[in-house]
Amino acid sequence: MISNSTVKNTLLFLVTLLIYSVNSYSFSSVVPVISPSSTTIVVGAENTTAYFDLLQNKRVGILTNQTGVVRQDLTKNNYTSTVDFLLQHNINLLKIYAPEHGFRGTADAGELIKDGKDTQTGLPIISLYGNSKKPSKEQLAGIDVLLFDLQDVGARFYTYISSLHYVMEACAENDIPIIILDRPNPNISIIDGPTLEMKNKSFIGMHPIPTLHGMTIGEYGLMINGEKWLANGIQANLTVIPNLHYDRHMSYAIPVAPSPNLPNDQAINLYASLCFFEGTNVSSGRGTNLQFQIYGSPFLENMPYSFTPKPNAGAKDPMNNGKLCYGENLTQESPVNKLELKWLLKAYRQSKNKEKFFTNFFVKLAGTEQLKQQITAGKTENEIRQSWNKDLVAFKATRTPYLIY
Repeated sequence: MISNSTVKNTLLFLVTLLIYSVNSYSFSSVVPVISPSSTTIVVGAENTTAYFDLLQNKRVGILTNQTGVVRQDLTKNNYTSTVDFLLQHNINLLKIYAPEHGFRGTADAGELIKDGKDTQTGLPIISLYGNSKKPSKEQLAGIDVLLFDLQDVGARFYTYISSLHYVMEACAENDIPIIILDRPNPNISIIDGPTLEMKNKSFIGMHPIPTLHGMTIGEYGLMINGEKWLANGIQANLTVIPNLHYDRHMSYAIPVAPSPNLPNDQAINLYASLCFFEGTNVSSGRGTNLQFQIYGSPFLENMPYSFTPKPNAGAKDPMNNGKLCYGENLTQESPVNKLELKWLLKAYRQSKNKEKFFTNFFVKLAGTEQLKQQITAGKTENEIRQSWNKDLVAFKATRTPYLIY
């Protein structure tokens, strides 16, 4: 019996070019692919037959970081930087653009990053997480095409999709094509959480989507374009280089930590559920080596686990710095398949400092004031989850035309 994934891959490489309808997708395309013999997932950056020709005789820029890696031998898990890989293949790469955490991925969350030069290649690095998060006309000068190669984790407040929005907008305004080298979403099976209300729009939530969107970053780029979310409804000249041998039912382990405080698969799986603690007086494990795998605060003394956050490479001044925190260790927790609220609700119920439990940042993370109101009112998890249903149904319908896999 032929599997669904085999049928999908066959259709992909038989199609010469997929151009979407004029109304929604006139500027978006998914290029044809040539399927290699391996059945291992091949990420967009490794799908070279689909995009190398698009770079010939072009001056190229790339927005990437430490997650932009390729295997030169698809049978081995030894990785090299996409930047180095492109230079090895004589691609005329002129500029590197860096998102939050920087090109090498070592900066704290929210830490401003300065322009610089990559010591390994000598290429200039232009920060898109400094004074401006959108590249200027001057910063794009001399570039004929921009590559985008970042590993997303599928959460609305993970800022790589916000960087994608701004570079698509800048490229559209400056008539520069953009090519997304797609990568799997390790949380692709989860579509859940409250939907952002646009009055709460910020760099950690720019679009009316739920907390977990269940799309690859290439699919998400198609949706940004198709829904005309860029300024004044403009659309980028966007091409997505798809993953091969991949579908939405597959698990995917990220080969390189996407940011300093997401060190492993467990943290990546729990990230969206525990990130709400970033808007409370509860630590999510920053300042330890179990980031987003534990939680705790000084006001949860009845909890069974304890730890003390201290400054480290990923958190120079972590929440509850130097204070003994009580909470839970979730390192052995089974993978979650939804936005898990039980830890947040438990922490609020047991906190001895409910008046200061929430910070102003919580509403930005949630995307709505309603979640905070529901928690303080004592709503059950089931009642809270039911309030999301209408928006989740609408979002699933909206995103359907943009799905590649």
